[in-house]
Amino acid sequence: MAAEQGIDPIHQFRVEPIIPIHIGGVDVSFTNSALFMLIIVGLASLLMVFGTSRNALVPSRLQSAAEMGYEFVASTIKTAAGTEGMRFFPFVFSIFIFVLFSNLLGLVPYAFTVTSQIVVTFALAILVIGTVIGYGVYRHGAHFLHLFVPSGVSPLLLPFIVLIEVISFVSRPISLSVRLFANMLAGHITLKVFGAFVASLLGAGAFAVIAPLPLAMTVILTGFELLVAVLQAYVFAILTCVYLNDAIHPGH
Repeated sequence: MAAEQGIDPIHQFRVEPIIPIHIGGVDVSFTNSALFMLIIVGLASLLMVFGTSRNALVPSRLQSAAEMGYEFVASTIKTAAGTEGMRFFPFVFSIFIFVLFSNLLGLVPYAFTVTSQIVVTFALAILVIGTVIGYGVYRHGAHFLHLFVPSGVSPLLLPFIVLIEVISFVSRPISLSVRLFANMLAGHITLKVFGAFVASLLGAGAFAVIAPLPLAMTVILTGFELLVAVLQAYVFAILTCVYLNDAIHPGH
């Protein structure tokens, strides 16, 4: 029905050029996606700069938000990767804040949801896995390959176990990126469809009396999407910590 009314639920995910730029036949235009990523970085930077500029005994709201974010990420890292994992705090904190702000900003009407783009979530996942491999090889050398050789495995089963571990490791960036992308995509499409349904009922004469039902469902779904936005940022961060733990302690 939404499509019939001229309301396309997929339109909100289209990447549109704002400033067309073509260099050597390559399209490097400044898009709405790039714009909102800059906005997200700007908002996150403002939160941290103004939230940490004054160490007041009675913290302001911004300072409380900044401190809560710091303590939450620090606790997550220590739980998943141990105290040694704190060397990756800036990395994990940056990813968590970026994903969180992207998810929350996407709930604002007419905003663009950056994390609904698979290319963005996959790039973040590749960044995480690349860091894991790079640090693991840098610190442990060939010993990093013990990550794929669990201890105590029978030599007869070892080739199969190694194959399974390799496949599992290779699939990590796929599962990490698709999980975030799919949740954001599905949730926003559902909200768009219900919102279009409410609008169509309001313009359908006598059927307008039942419009409050899908409207109530839209409100409930919005609250649920708010929860999902925070939860997915947490899941992305804690999985990042788990993967980094493999680089710090391979074979454990």
